[in-house]
Amino acid sequence: MTVVRRWWERRTLHDRLALLVSGAVAAAVLLLAVASWVVVAEIQHHRMQSELTADAAAIAAAPDQWLAASGSLPDVQNQRGDGHHGPHQLGPRWQILDASAVVISQTTSLLPVTVQARQVATAGRRAAEEQVDVDGGSYLMLTVPVTGGGAVQVAIDQDPDNDTLTLFGLLLAAGCVLGIACAAFLGRTVARAGLVPVQRLTSAVEDVAVTMDLTRPIAVSGVDEIARLGTSVNTMLAAIDTARRAQRALVEDAGHELRTPLTSLRTNIELLLQVERHPELAHRLSADDRARLLADLEAQVGELATLTAELVELAREETTREAVEPVELAEVVEVAINRVRIRAPRLVFTTDLMPATVSGRPGELERMVVNVLDNAAKFSPPDGVVHTRLATEDGNACVLTVTDDGPGIDEADRPHVFDRFYRAVAARSTPGSGLGLAIVAQTAAQHGGTVTTGPRHPHGTIVSIQLPLAAATAPVPAS
Repeated sequence: MTVVRRWWERRTLHDRLALLVSGAVAAAVLLLAVASWVVVAEIQHHRMQSELTADAAAIAAAPDQWLAASGSLPDVQNQRGDGHHGPHQLGPRWQILDASAVVISQTTSLLPVTVQARQVATAGRRAAEEQVDVDGGSYLMLTVPVTGGGAVQVAIDQDPDNDTLTLFGLLLAAGCVLGIACAAFLGRTVARAGLVPVQRLTSAVEDVAVTMDLTRPIAVSGVDEIARLGTSVNTMLAAIDTARRAQRALVEDAGHELRTPLTSLRTNIELLLQVERHPELAHRLSADDRARLLADLEAQVGELATLTAELVELAREETTREAVEPVELAEVVEVAINRVRIRAPRLVFTTDLMPATVSGRPGELERMVVNVLDNAAKFSPPDGVVHTRLATEDGNACVLTVTDDGPGIDEADRPHVFDRFYRAVAARSTPGSGLGLAIVAQTAAQHGGTVTTGPRHPHGTIVSIQLPLAAATAPVPAS
């Protein structure tokens, strides 16, 4: 089986389809031929049985009259040309046995008195049918009891019917050979015609692979399975093109954003190295300037590390993410608030949290909430208040809102705050990479939710995140 499977796996789809079609047609032809031969053989056998039964019944009904007739049809020389020589009797042969199984009729060719025939004649057994040889020929013999004892034997030559069946079988065999040959031709024709759309689709995909042109869709016609496959390929190409554009934009934006801190780092480090290499110039860099320079270096390294971590988060592959599990969002929010409270000790954090279970990745959800809180803390004035509220909505979703009393987001900037590397004019003087809210939007979308911003009166910003609640009885989806 292993060898056959390996051979089959090495065949092309065209060869497999041709073999399957040819095999199916050939099997149908063979089954039809065998069924036809069996039906004809059964019809012939039934005809002989009917003839024997009628003749035996006629003789058994009046055995004395048949004894008076004393004999059977005359013998003639074999004129059939079937290889049999010597006398041949036309019509059924018959003979009558007495109660002791002795032949009492005068026939030209005796039939064999078998054990079953003796039992019918002597013991009154029911009729017996058997195959016997008479004068070198194959006969079907029927022995029936006679009222009052004895039996009647009737036999009919099977050779003519066997010859007919043999000839019919040869004709069927020739027909099968011709049918299988036609099936092979038909299989290859069907396979070639059926795979034309597949070959066109394959050529189109190979052309895309060579040219790397993902913007040109594959031509699709019809509504069959091949058309569905072509539509799916076009959808896949569009998704790949979108992902490639997003990757290119991320790389370009990342290069632009990394260039600024790297340039500043390089300038400050070169200045420090210049002083170290030329001590006579040390008086030009006072202790305060040196301290400010080192503090600036530390801040820039921190900013670079944050930017790198956020870029990694945005570019993270699905296979490296956490497993999805039921998460109590209120607990995640509490942990995130405690983390941000340490970094912003002068702010007041208030909460109004209701229990809400969602299906998600705990680490990513916590990072999302931390980014929102960090953004609120960054723009809140000293002793400002950041309020966090978690509530359910319509029984199938929950809404997390973070409210601050900072300066708010300008109306022109609000549509872009979730774009990568976007920084409003008012926020460009504050530390940050412009990726925090982009990560929030991405995480919310990956968990089936949405995020929006709005103004808070008289001033401030409201960030709202809506996530679907986990079904109470639904299984947790796999990552």
